[in-house]
Amino acid sequence: MNRGFESNFGEALEQMIDIKTALGFSESTYLFRARQFDRFCKESYPQATELTEPLVLSWIRPSGTENAARAIHARAAFARTFADYLQKIGKEAYVLPEKYTAGQRSFVPYLFTDEEMTSLFSVIDSYHSRKSSDMLPLFMSTYFRLVYTCGLRPGEGTRIKRSDIDLSLGEIRIINSKWHKSRTVVMSDEMLQLAQKYAVIRDAKFPQSEYFFPKKGGRCWSAAELQKKFKECFALSKPDIPKDLLPAVRVYDLRHRFATTVLNQWLDEKKDLSSRLPYLRTYMGHREIDATAYYIHLLPENLVRSAGIDWDSMRNMIPRVELWQE
Repeated sequence: MNRGFESNFGEALEQMIDIKTALGFSESTYLFRARQFDRFCKESYPQATELTEPLVLSWIRPSGTENAARAIHARAAFARTFADYLQKIGKEAYVLPEKYTAGQRSFVPYLFTDEEMTSLFSVIDSYHSRKSSDMLPLFMSTYFRLVYTCGLRPGEGTRIKRSDIDLSLGEIRIINSKWHKSRTVVMSDEMLQLAQKYAVIRDAKFPQSEYFFPKKGGRCWSAAELQKKFKECFALSKPDIPKDLLPAVRVYDLRHRFATTVLNQWLDEKKDLSSRLPYLRTYMGHREIDATAYYIHLLPENLVRSAGIDWDSMRNMIPRVELWQE
C-alpha cells in the first residue's frame, strides 16, 4: 500500500505500519504521526537517512498550535516505536529515553496458563451484577468462549449477526473483517452446544435484533464495555493479588491464547509447523503469514527445539519487531 510518504524514511514507515495492521492494530493508531513525521523529515531533514538524536529531539518539539505536553508525549511515543523497528531490522537509530513517554512500554500479549483460564471462566460463568439481566452470565460465557475457541478478534465476535451463524452446522461466517476480508470458522461440538443454548434465550429476549450478541435496545456490545467486564472478571479470579499489581490483560489475549494452544497441539502431535501455518493464517484471518508466525515467538523456545523442527527457518518468518502496543 502506498500511503504517500515522501521522505527518505518512507519505505520503513510503510513497512512498520503494514506489520502493525497485520497483527490486528488499527492503521489510524500510527498513520497520523507517521505522516506528520514524514513531512517534518522532508522539510527539515531532506537528506537524512538515519534516525539521529538531533533529528528526533527536533521532531518532538511541538508546534505553536499543539498542546505542548500532549504533543511531546505523542511524538516521543511514535519516535520510540519507529526507532525500535529500525533497530530490529538492522538499522542505526536513536531511541529516546523512556522518560519522554511517561514510562509507557510496549505491550506484550498476556498468555494465560491453564489454571488461569479455569479460574477466569469460572468467574465469567457465575458473573452477576445488580444492573444485569438474568442472561448476562450466559452471554458472557458464550461470547468470551467463542472468541477464545474460534480465535476471533473481539470486534468480530460482537458484530456477528444471526444470519452469519449456522447453529446446525456450527459454522460462523465472519463478514468484511479487517481489509474487507471474510472467512468461515467452525465451532467445536462443545462450543456449538453452548451457542445453541444461548440462542434459545437470546431469541426469546431479543427477537427483533439482527445481532447474535445484542444488549439492551438490540444493539451490539462495544469493545470497551466488554474489555471492562473482562478485566473485572480477571481481577475477581485473582482475589489474593491487589488490582494495581495485576498484569494488563485484554480480550484480544484470548485470541493469542487460541493461536499458541493450536501451535502447542501441533508440536505435541509432531506436526511440521511451517506446513501448518497457512491453515492457521486462513482460519485467523491474517493477511500476511509472518503475522501468524509471530505466535511461534511466544512459545517457549526449548519446547520448539525439542520438537525437532527447523527453528532457524521458523525464525526467518517471524517479524523482527516488538509488535504489540497499547
